[in-house]
Amino acid sequence: MKVRAAVLRQMGLPAPYAQSRPLVIDTIELAAPGAGELCVKVLAAGLCHSDLSVIDGSRPRVMPMVMGHEAVGEIVEVGADVQDFAVGDRVVFSFVPGCGHCLPCAGGRPALCEPGAKANTNGTLLSGERRWQQQGSDLNHHLGVSAFAEHTVVSARSAVKIDPEVPPQIAALFGCAVMTGVGAVVNTARVAPGESVAVFGLGGVGLAALIGARAAGAYPLVAVDVLPQKLALAAELGATHCVLAEPGADVVAQVREATHGGALHAIETVGSEAVLAQAYAATRRGGTTVTVGLPHPSRQFSISAVSLVAEERTVKGSYMGSCVPARDIPRFVGLYRAGRLPVDRLLTHEIALDELNEAFDRLASGAAVRQVIRFG
Repeated sequence: MKVRAAVLRQMGLPAPYAQSRPLVIDTIELAAPGAGELCVKVLAAGLCHSDLSVIDGSRPRVMPMVMGHEAVGEIVEVGADVQDFAVGDRVVFSFVPGCGHCLPCAGGRPALCEPGAKANTNGTLLSGERRWQQQGSDLNHHLGVSAFAEHTVVSARSAVKIDPEVPPQIAALFGCAVMTGVGAVVNTARVAPGESVAVFGLGGVGLAALIGARAAGAYPLVAVDVLPQKLALAAELGATHCVLAEPGADVVAQVREATHGGALHAIETVGSEAVLAQAYAATRRGGTTVTVGLPHPSRQFSISAVSLVAEERTVKGSYMGSCVPARDIPRFVGLYRAGRLPVDRLLTHEIALDELNEAFDRLASGAAVRQVIRFG
């Protein structure tokens, strides 16, 4: 079928993107789903900093690529050998397709799926195939999803059925922001009631981590950001203390004071090795520093090696919130419907597909938390 989609052909074009136009909205060809695959009509897709990191070149990917990875849609066609899905099902996408058979998948850690990671690096679906074409040439898939498109084809391993009553513009956020942020709190850090948490960076993922920490009963709950408006929203969402990371501010001292000697759990979502170092310094003895952000592959992180032993400190990476998507996305949706996770407060803009470049300027400047493309 012919599909309108956002294609990135060159990384690293300069901002403002409203002028350089890195994302070209074009009509391209989408092949039918193969064995184990689904064709999905995209209903809504969120804009994430991980998308921006590909656009600006700090997260290199194979080009050209149909972008987008956080979305919800409705199945319109089912490929051969697909079980448990049917036409009409509402699904949220997972940006790592867990094969179910490799060592990490067998150990209950599908976010670390080895064939899934290889497919994502190569710009293919889990099968190793590509379903996008333009003028006889293949286009690559973004994280097996490519959701900035009216329709897309994904591996059934990239889809999770959800309650169709959740509005699409909210449901889309569970595919990355909520899964990553809330998952980092409940799966990676395993925050218990009454334990202190500091969240560094209040984008979509950071604010999702904040509402997840509040739902888990964290206290004190400290929010850190460079923008006063983000801190104001964090306070409304349950932060007990807010720290403005302005030039010259001793952020570490303020967090340590608010948490009576340091946070038991510090969660870094910025993707900056400097902020990660701050988060580590603000973590108390015996505490855990969880990093969610994705810095450029060339960046390095340095800490005092002896502190890991003498203070029994832990540094943990959290990819996809250490989630099992088929388990965690439905339970996070359930918490939203029960009023425990105010995911709707993360949504700041609804846009059309043609407004993508301008929307990424807003994201880069911090003027938006989560923006969602509404299709149809």
